[in-house]
Amino acid sequence: MRIGLALPQYGGFADPAAIVAVSKFAEASGFDSVWVGDRLLVASEPRGQYPGGQIPPGFAHFLDPLTVLTVAAGVTDRVRLGTNTLNALWQPPMLLARTVASLDQVSRGRLDVGIGLGWSPDEFEALGVPWPGRGARLEETLDVLETAWAPGPVEYVGERWTVPHARIDLKPRQTPRPPILLGGHAPATLERVGRRADGWLAGPLPIPALTGMWTTVERTAEKNDRDPSALRLVVRINPAVETDDVDPKLVPRRGSIAQLAGYAHDLETAGAHEVMFDLQLTTNNVDELIETAAELHTAITGQR
Repeated sequence: MRIGLALPQYGGFADPAAIVAVSKFAEASGFDSVWVGDRLLVASEPRGQYPGGQIPPGFAHFLDPLTVLTVAAGVTDRVRLGTNTLNALWQPPMLLARTVASLDQVSRGRLDVGIGLGWSPDEFEALGVPWPGRGARLEETLDVLETAWAPGPVEYVGERWTVPHARIDLKPRQTPRPPILLGGHAPATLERVGRRADGWLAGPLPIPALTGMWTTVERTAEKNDRDPSALRLVVRINPAVETDDVDPKLVPRRGSIAQLAGYAHDLETAGAHEVMFDLQLTTNNVDELIETAAELHTAITGQR
């Protein structure tokens, strides 16, 4: 199982020097990947429920995810670069196709494109993007991306977008395209992963719930004549790291280094392909983030 780390991006960590420091640390210390998220604003009176409970105040200062990954790409050579998750519906898919293809070229083919539907109606309103019908909009967005990245001339006619017959010679470095991973836990998301994505971005669920949902993904893949073993399961954890052990029922949202490493080991046993940690909500500065990340990596790899 691979181990990933979220890059500094929001709140007090939204600093270019921090991105460079953590990117270099991750590469040198054996992490397999670095990841970014995507937030636009923190509404004073939110109309949507943040998946983790209360919206972290630091989300009001949030660096653009693909800009952060571009910085990381320039100071690393090995680690994969991922979005977990990118709100792809916030922009026209042809612009997104260009940006993603550019970043995949800049990173020499190290990009994983993790996409989510979002949870905040306020962000969609601020961008003039309809909140209803997000699933259908995502399906067409994926269609446009795949069209733009396919070899040869491009042409697309859909319900929301039309691309005239044209040359677009900028293509991703990876073939046939960068891996597309989808985030979320709704039945429609699991079905969509199995039907057309390369993997699932899951949250910190109890192992039985996680494996049950993953079985749904695998069965859907089989029904659509796809190889379930080719799909990836990536689990994101935003833990509160404690000095001492906590009630096991609180793990992995809270826990000691040993408990979090134990959960990661359970994930690996259950078939997860990657676990990634965002430590920006539980550390106070870059040095503490790096120290905590190093302890976690050592604890996880030491259990193998």
